[in-house]
Amino acid sequence: MDKNLTMLTDFYELTMANGYLKNGLADTIAYFDMFFRKIPDKGGYAVMAGVEQLVDYLKSLHFSKEDIDYLRSKNCFCEEFLEYLANFKFACDVWAVPEGEIIFPGEPIVTVRGPVIQAQFVETMVLLTINHQSLIATKASRMVRAAAGRAVMEFGSRRAQGGDGAVLGARAAYIAGAAGTACTICDREFGVPALGTMAHSWVQMFPTEFDAFKAYAVTYPNACTVLVDTYNVLRSGIPNAIRVAKEVLEPMGCRMKGVRIDSGDITYLSRKARQMLDEAGMEDCKIVVSNSLDEFLVRDLLAQGACIDSFGIGERLITSRSEPVFGGVYKLVAIEDKDGEIIPKIKISENVEKITNPHFKQIWRLTDKADGKYRADVLTLRDEVIDDTQPYLLFDPEHTWKRHLTTNFTARPLQVPLFEKGVCVHKSRDIEEIRAFCASCLDKVWEEVARFENPHPYYVDLSQKLWDIKRRLLEENSR
Repeated sequence: MDKNLTMLTDFYELTMANGYLKNGLADTIAYFDMFFRKIPDKGGYAVMAGVEQLVDYLKSLHFSKEDIDYLRSKNCFCEEFLEYLANFKFACDVWAVPEGEIIFPGEPIVTVRGPVIQAQFVETMVLLTINHQSLIATKASRMVRAAAGRAVMEFGSRRAQGGDGAVLGARAAYIAGAAGTACTICDREFGVPALGTMAHSWVQMFPTEFDAFKAYAVTYPNACTVLVDTYNVLRSGIPNAIRVAKEVLEPMGCRMKGVRIDSGDITYLSRKARQMLDEAGMEDCKIVVSNSLDEFLVRDLLAQGACIDSFGIGERLITSRSEPVFGGVYKLVAIEDKDGEIIPKIKISENVEKITNPHFKQIWRLTDKADGKYRADVLTLRDEVIDDTQPYLLFDPEHTWKRHLTTNFTARPLQVPLFEKGVCVHKSRDIEEIRAFCASCLDKVWEEVARFENPHPYYVDLSQKLWDIKRRLLEENSR
């Protein structure tokens, strides 16, 4: 979607930028990392999403005359700064973890390097874009896993927080494995398959439930799925669905595709419905269920023996209702002096989890050669290379006595370039390619890490060089 969202920013980004200019810091090169501190729902992994929209935003950055006039009216920006904005041209380097990759707390999933005014200014949209879609993709991934091979359809547009929440949320859900969406515009814009059948109002509009089902079958003979809980699932809905299948569809050479149950005791109703459909020779008729589902309810329904072929999930997916904040942050990690030397910066807090990892970094992912599973991630200085032909010593950055000499692994860097000096070098991928990549990445996560309750922690370690720098900065700032 082609929008100029330049002014979608926190106001303090502008006041700081004005201050940087007035204090002679406008051209200072700064490095910022986006990372998150904890995984929603106490999960074991998260899914990276939103990169394409971040690229679109950065490509469109510019201040219009109306923007400048508005800022002048605030009477808090100097004319030199307003002139800077009028001639603004994005000139930063940007790196990010690709969409669909599995990500973990503490990792720099986006890094921005450039003049501090610019690198600071983009904070709001970097966070908004990546936080939202990564949140929904992570939630969708959990639901898809709970469905154990059955289709999960995103049905939440009407409960989303605004239009972009609906459209981009549906996009993120599809990347993470959802089969499609009820959001039509998401199909048009991104190629996410649009799915849907009927509402209760369709059934109510006709004299009888049978008439409603018959009219739908005649209209859509090759794609007929009917909603069977408007009145009574077992006494009315399923018998009328069977009658329409036998009296209307089968004489036309067509089959009833499915029935949808949207209320009641889903386990009991689905089992009884399956029995009735099978006895009528409709073993191929699918049972779709909806009604405020989440990954835990999906898992429990299947554990109880519910006969379900696919799930329609709305509000608890599109809003990630159980934990609706991803919590990514954007922190300064280094600046460059006049000679181009990188000077690491650290933020210290009484809360250990809020202490940042300084310097210009890369994420290296170590994959076990024996089983193809992700073993650990290591944050290194940007110019470090992990040689996977040699053993590598891993150690816990919080409990440094915990060490392990790892062997028989492959190592690859995760961050890839999006922009070089403001020029986009990112190659867009088809959404199907991103979706397939996400599935392949998730296959490499240990089941112990992916489980819903008490997942095994995935290790994100620091290289010795990076840890030495962090320790030195901690000691210097504690004197």
